[in-house]
Order: sequence, then C-alpha cells, then structure tokens
Amino acid sequence: MSESIPPSHPSAPPGPAGAHPAAPAAGAADAREASAAVAPASSDAATGARVLLPWVFWPSTIVVLLFVGATLLFPEPMTAAIGTVQQAIITNFSWWYALVALFFVLFCGYLAFSRKGAITLGKPDEKPEFSTLSWFALLFAAGMGIGLVFFGMTEPLMHFVSPRPDLAATDPNPAQAAQAALATTFLHWGLQPWAIYAVVGVAVGLAIHRRGRPLALRWAFEPLLGERRVRGGWGHLIDNIALIGTVFGVATSLGLGVTQMSAGLRSLGVVPEESAWVEYAMIGLVTLVVLYTVVSGVERGMKWLSNVNLVLAAGLLLFIAIVGPTAFLFKEMVQSFGAYLQTFFGASLNVSAFQGAEGDAWQAGWSAYYWGWWMSWTPFVGIFIARISRGRTVRQFLAGVLLVPTLIGVVWFGVLGGTAIYLETVRPDGYTSVVGADGSIDSNTALFQVVEQLPAGALLVIGAIMLSAIFFVTSADSGALVMGMLATGGDVNPKVPVKIFFAIATALMSAALLAAGGLSAIQTLAITIGLPFSVLMLVMCLATFRSLGYSVARVEAVRRQAMLASIKDRFGLDTDDDEVVDGGPVAASQWWASLSRDRQRTIAQAASAGPDDEIRLAGSSAEEPAGSPDARR
Repeated sequence: MSESIPPSHPSAPPGPAGAHPAAPAAGAADAREASAAVAPASSDAATGARVLLPWVFWPSTIVVLLFVGATLLFPEPMTAAIGTVQQAIITNFSWWYALVALFFVLFCGYLAFSRKGAITLGKPDEKPEFSTLSWFALLFAAGMGIGLVFFGMTEPLMHFVSPRPDLAATDPNPAQAAQAALATTFLHWGLQPWAIYAVVGVAVGLAIHRRGRPLALRWAFEPLLGERRVRGGWGHLIDNIALIGTVFGVATSLGLGVTQMSAGLRSLGVVPEESAWVEYAMIGLVTLVVLYTVVSGVERGMKWLSNVNLVLAAGLLLFIAIVGPTAFLFKEMVQSFGAYLQTFFGASLNVSAFQGAEGDAWQAGWSAYYWGWWMSWTPFVGIFIARISRGRTVRQFLAGVLLVPTLIGVVWFGVLGGTAIYLETVRPDGYTSVVGADGSIDSNTALFQVVEQLPAGALLVIGAIMLSAIFFVTSADSGALVMGMLATGGDVNPKVPVKIFFAIATALMSAALLAAGGLSAIQTLAITIGLPFSVLMLVMCLATFRSLGYSVARVEAVRRQAMLASIKDRFGLDTDDDEVVDGGPVAASQWWASLSRDRQRTIAQAASAGPDDEIRLAGSSAEEPAGSPDARR
C-alpha cells in the first residue's frame, strides 16, 4: 500500500447523484449535468486524467469476487456462515450500533447549535449553488427509493402484528400496538439514518468545497492524517472500505428491489407462483439496461426516468391518502410522530437486552440491520448530499438534511403504513387480511396484497412495480458511477470499462445474496459492513471537529483583527509593531505582550475608574469626559 495518488489541482469537483439506501430518485444524469457545469477544465478529476488506483481497485475487486464466487459455488455453507456471522455481531455488538447511531444525531445537533454551524461549505462569502426549493427537492429525491417502496406498508404492519419483544410482553391493545408500530418505523427511517449520512456529508463537503480536494472519501480524514498519509496507504485503506461497502450496500437494495418486483408480477399472474428464475432474470434484464446507459451515455433518458419516478411516488402517496381513510391517516400520523419524539432516546438505545434470543432475532431483523444498512450506504449518499450543498452553512446543511427527509418519511409511512393498519383493524367488507393464520406476513407481497384491494388496485400494483424498477435502474447506474469515482481517487467521470465492471459486479453480488438466503442474507451483509464503517465514521467525526474548530478559530481571529483595527482608529490604542496585528490572528495575551510598557500603562490608566467613577484617558482634564471627541486623541 505504498503507492500514492498523484497530486491534483485544487478544484470543486462535483459528485454523483446518490441514493438513500434505496436508490436515488435523482439519477446519475443530474449529477453529470451539474458536473459539466461547475468542474474546472484544468482539474484532473474533471478531465478524466485520473487513472485506476491499483491499491484501491484490486483489493476491493478480490474481496467482492471471492464473496460472489464462494456464495454461488457453495450456497449452503455460505448460508450457514452468514447466519453465524449475524448471530455473533448481534449478540456482541447490537449495543454498539444503537449507541453510535444516537451519537451521530447528538454530534450533528452539537455542530448545528455551536459556533461551528456558521462555517460555510465553500468560500466564506460563497452563495448556495442551488436555491432552497431546488435543494429540498434534491434531498427529497435522495430520500426516496426501493427501501421506502419495499417497507412502506410492510414494516408498520409487521411491527403491528409482531411488536418488539419488550412491547409484546406488555400485551398492548390494538391502538397501543398501532401507535408503537408507526413510532418504531419512524425511528428506523427518521433522524438516525440522516444523521449518519450528514456526518459523512459534512466531512466530504468541507474537503471538496472548502479545501478543494478530489471527490474521494479519503480526503475527509485529511485534518487528522495529513495530506501525505491520505495520498498513501491510509487513504487507500479508507477508499477500499468505502468501495466494498458501497458495492455491498447497493447490492442489498437491488436485492430488495428484485424480490418485490417479482412478487408484484406473481400477484398480477404474469409469472407462475413457483418460479425461482424470475429474480435472476430481472437482475439480468435491469443490468442490460444499466450497461446500455453506461456505454451509450444516455443521460437525458435517465433524468427523465428519475423525474417520472418522483411523480409516480407522489401520485401513489396522494391517491392512497385520498381513497383511504384520510382523516384517520392525518390523526395517526400526528399522534405517532408525537410518540416517536416522546420515546426517542429510550427507543434509540433499546437493544432488547432482557429478551434473550428472541430480542437478538428482532434486532437482527430491524434496528441493528437498519443502522448497519445506513452506514454501508454513507459513501454513496454522503457524497451526493455534500455535492449539492455547496455554499450552505453547516447549520443550514444539517437542518435541511436531518429535518426534511425525516418529515417526508413520516408522511410516507404514515399514509402507507397507516392505511395497512387501518384495514387490518377495521376489516371493511370485502377486505382479505394479509396476515396469515400463524401471524406471519410475507414482506415481499404485503404491499401488493393491500393495494390491490383499494380502488384501482391493479393500476396501483403496476405503479408500485414501476417505482421499484426505475429505482433499480437509477440506483445501479449512479452506483456504478460512484464506485468508479472511488476506484479512481475522485474522477468525476470514470472510464466506461470501470463503470461496466462495477455494474456487473453489483448485479452478481445481488444474485449471490439471493442464492445465499434472500432477505436474511441481505440483512446480515448490511449489518456486517456497517461494523467497520461505524469506526471510520467516528474517526471522521473527530476530523470534522478538528477542521471546523480550525475554521472557527480563523474566522474569530479575523473578527478580532478587525476589532483591534477599529479600536486603534477610535482610541489610538496601537501596538509598537503593526505586523503583529496585520500579519494574522493573535491571542489577546500576545497582543498585550507586544505593547511597550508605556503603552500598557496608558491603557491600564484609561481602564481605571476616576474619582467620579468615570473612565478617563491619561492627560485629560477632570472636567473632560472620556467619551468626548478631544479625549479620543
């Protein structure tokens, strides 16, 4: 790991359109258009001068291919091994995931409300690159994806039927179970995931916008490691972890997407119920579409698909809210959001410590899985939200990134999840329950089983399938772009063969996960990848703290310098050497030490109370107040 990255020209390199753990609605095309508009022509990253970094590309490639090969060749042993890893991590580290996820929320809160929140992601006088409305729209796009489609109705319904073990032990009535189900869902999709993304977004934003570094995760650690180490072995290690985590993270979302799309096709009767080949065929079909976009550079089509998906998502949400129990949805949304806020700290740190194996199993399927999943996606989403936030202060960035997507998630799950819970509790005429006789729910088909019983049900099923399919394509396309950037040290337009390789590698990883146990394997992989990355993120917090601390010191030094100049002009209080003030920031003690003894005595006398408790300058008459024009000589 001795090979280093060649120095690059400082620039403001743009990033890719990223995704929530579910794939970006704003596809890679949006990022590429913005890139072309702002990347300077002389930048190595912008001109594609960067080459593949062997110490990043090959280790990551070997790890990915070994995992895929072992899983496809030995599915049963790998399934057993995955289960063992999952049990070990949940048993020993579920507390760690809960603790660091909450810490990231508190860290973001500290940055937002401290003096560090006033620092700009860019030059001090730089204006935001996007308008507030456009910025919010991009954050909304980043927050929509396969995960929200997959879990929109399924998760609240599953929490309602099978509450967290400690809640189930209290034997809650249906109303209590429903409120707890939605509050738990809000926890998993609320402040924690976006704080996890914001930690990386702030660090990357400071590196690329304020220090002009290439668009690679390693540069977020520069304040701690220094430039030489970041360009060398330590930087390679960081980008390896980020690249492997991104491949696995994108693969988990794509795995969720194909399982749900195939379930939708089965519910429509398009394919037979017992057709194991459907998921693999869909992975292959979507991969061909992604390869076409990568090779041909069809970016307008990708942007059009992204915009269509936003309209589809909004249309689905509004239609269900209107034809469903509208008044009930708004009431439960407000009440459940209040329950989420009221129990936030307790629920955030609840790791089912007293529920034994049952508690561990619940954590593995829900909270610990989510915290690991979000962390595995941080290189992807963090780069995106950093890229679109140039010119905003840290405080504005954190407020927007944490609050806007959280509120969108509350509305999304409140409408979809609330509708499913209402139908299960009220059981209107003609409604068929999606809960089995044994209390089980098929997570792949629950969405389609519910919406097909609403007005225009078949149309809603088709729309949900289209949502998942388009999210699949846009996430795989922009995922290949991000992976190529990481493998080349920050090239915003990696060469086509590099993007082709990562598109195929991601597809193979998704297929391998399905072969190794489907959703269970996907969850285990997310939990596993999140563990090392959680450590990297804590180090990143320290680097960000140090970088912002230095920036605050510089800003306050400039203000102090201006204050001293003002005092000098107003009262004639000057140092014996102007270079002490004009040369840069100095502590008050240093400035004082630079004065001659006579000047120190004069200032001390001026600050002493006179006989009439009025501050007077030396040499002024008793009748002349210190604030008069003559006293300011």
